[in-house]
Amino acid sequence: MRHTRTTKLVATAAIAAITIAACGSDSDEGAADEAEPEADVSDEEAPPAEAEEDAAAVDDDAMEEDSMEEDSMEDDDAMVDMEPAEAVDLAAVCPATIVIQTDWFPEAEHGALYEMVGEGATIDAETKIVSGPLVQHGGAETGVDIEIRTGGPAVGFQQVVSIMAQDDDVTFGYVASDEAIENYADNPTTAFVAPLEINPQIIMWDPETYPDVTSIADLATAKDGEGVTIRYFETGAYMQYLLSDGQVTDAQLDGSYDGGPSVFIAEGGAIAQQGFASAEPYNYENVFEDWGKPVSFELIHDAGWQSYAAPLAVLDSKKEELADCMAAFTPIVQAATVGYYAAPDTANELIIQAVNDYADFWVYDQGLADSSVAAQIELGLAGNGPDDVVGNFDEERLTRFIEIAGPVFGVDGLTPADLMTNEYIDETIGFT
Repeated sequence: MRHTRTTKLVATAAIAAITIAACGSDSDEGAADEAEPEADVSDEEAPPAEAEEDAAAVDDDAMEEDSMEEDSMEDDDAMVDMEPAEAVDLAAVCPATIVIQTDWFPEAEHGALYEMVGEGATIDAETKIVSGPLVQHGGAETGVDIEIRTGGPAVGFQQVVSIMAQDDDVTFGYVASDEAIENYADNPTTAFVAPLEINPQIIMWDPETYPDVTSIADLATAKDGEGVTIRYFETGAYMQYLLSDGQVTDAQLDGSYDGGPSVFIAEGGAIAQQGFASAEPYNYENVFEDWGKPVSFELIHDAGWQSYAAPLAVLDSKKEELADCMAAFTPIVQAATVGYYAAPDTANELIIQAVNDYADFWVYDQGLADSSVAAQIELGLAGNGPDDVVGNFDEERLTRFIEIAGPVFGVDGLTPADLMTNEYIDETIGFT
């Protein structure tokens, strides 16, 4: 069944019960430590005073909401068990700095990565890199550092696989399943943990202009059969699938989307557009004042393109030498994923500060961060795989995806084992 996700999502980080079922005894601890992070920032330019006032107001509101949420959770006997994991020393098996190449600017969808940055974080606004000691859930240091590199426009929209192949310093990268298939012949990669379960990518439209549209496919027959123009990044392989599947037509497609809202707003909702379920719906309703109302959307996942959007992957050429590192690092990523969604404030503050310091076209504030976390939980973008485990891969899902995506890229003969491994997954860690 195809589900269309509407966008009036409640901007709250309340999660009924998130548990890390880690080794060791259970303990009943509070849901979230609201203490301010003690991260040092290398860029000395402070955010504008207005932003600080807004942040303070948000913090006050958040404290009130957290108080109510904690009362509610106590009433429901739904506490969050965040038992710190046993300390792991990565120094003997991993590089001194684990360098991770992402696919975009810092955002809540990358929360698990920023959850692993400990006290003393630095932000390099020129290179758009956040770095610091790599810590486990609970704050224990691992003996190595982490470096999170910005992707997308910051690297000229190069694919992550391409950067990994060019820069030997990159340890792991966000390599989506479709990107892995596309690059398999020249630069094969293996994904080993997936912080996001479902791709947040969407096609969105104005429900006032098109009240009868409930799916991407409906856009092809709207406007009296003429079809609604869809703006998207021209490199988006999913669109070739939607085209071959008959859900869109050639006449609808406009590959000129650049990530900005101006064209959609100027068109008054006459067109449809690519976006993220965890970002654009909030921005269009709450941030872009020239629009200021809800949009409707469908996830491309629900339209059939079920790629893993941001799994951490290693170049196959480095897989053997980094095997022990991946084995030790993977459970830390799993625990960071669960820990982030249980208490995202510290990581989100670092994300927001980094975006502010980068001072690029990408903007991020507390409202968007909170809304994104809530949307990811509500829509199932973050969560367990087909079982009670977070971060693992569903081989049946990947088999189906390979059957769909292989022809798009002219690739055949691949199996899930060519693209991923669950070898290092700790099956005791998950959302409950």
